Amino acid sequence: MTSPAYVRAHDVADAIALVSGHPGAHYLAGGTTELDLVLKDRVLTPERLVDITRLPLHGITCSGSALMVGALVTMEELAADPTVVERVPFVRDALLAGASTQIRNMATIGGNLLQRARCRYFRDPTVAACNKRTPGSGCAAVAGAARMHAILGASEHCIALHASDLCVPLTALDAIVDIQGMGGERSVPLTEFYVLPGDRPEVETVLEHGELITTIEIPLLPAGARSGYLKVRDRASYEFALTSAAAALMIEDGVIIDVRLALGGVGTIPWRAREAEAVLAGAPANNESFRAAAEVALREPFTVPGTEFKVELAKRTIVRTLQTLAEEHQ
Repeated sequence: MTSPAYVRAHDVADAIALVSGHPGAHYLAGGTTELDLVLKDRVLTPERLVDITRLPLHGITCSGSALMVGALVTMEELAADPTVVERVPFVRDALLAGASTQIRNMATIGGNLLQRARCRYFRDPTVAACNKRTPGSGCAAVAGAARMHAILGASEHCIALHASDLCVPLTALDAIVDIQGMGGERSVPLTEFYVLPGDRPEVETVLEHGELITTIEIPLLPAGARSGYLKVRDRASYEFALTSAAAALMIEDGVIIDVRLALGGVGTIPWRAREAEAVLAGAPANNESFRAAAEVALREPFTVPGTEFKVELAKRTIVRTLQTLAEEHQ
């Protein structure tokens, strides 16, 4: 294996030019995913790694209604931000549940959004059938061991799971991703940033080659809202979610007046449960409403042997999360 060339970018424009002008170039920030895939799993073979760690993409500012988070802010820095703790605590919960302290001190927020699939078949280059790694080759996970795979947004072409914890509450909040490339700047809602695998599993986001995430805009919850993130996993220590739910509720006189709900551990992308939100909006904040919403959220799963259990587990995760928030409103 030939080691990639290492280049340090001097500014944002320099970084974009260095990657855009070279088809084999990748950005390098915290490196907690990129270096694994390049040096350990040897799934990626970039010819050039462009170090962006010294670019002015750090810092967290509050505009009053939203947090502006630089793409190079670390997970640990965002989790410790006082506004996050006070106004969007389920973001902090997801950050703390998502990685060990050592990783949180290295991993960046922009990198977290772009982490690659944790599918064992994608990360094993000796497995020939992986549409995400080799388009048109098939999906070994459909017929193989698939306990940690997706049941929403999946198909016979790909059932790889989007494993980010942080992206679940960010999806519930309608976070926005600010992007810069050779063609200028643009902003994309996180709910539109990821691409369902369909028959092109190798395409994961709307990013064009060379485009760089610069800022993540995180809307703040209104005063009085309650939020929570529940992660169900095989062990309490650092582990990926079997299922998870991020929810925010506003309740008045026992009625849900505002709700946000997103799911993790079950989708090929961070999964916004909009149909479940529609069931909950204006409904009594009780177990009957919560169960009805859970049924709708998991109405059309794509399961294979080994993932069927996730359907009921995800429903129970939703109900438990909503019950906890309703109790906090009392």
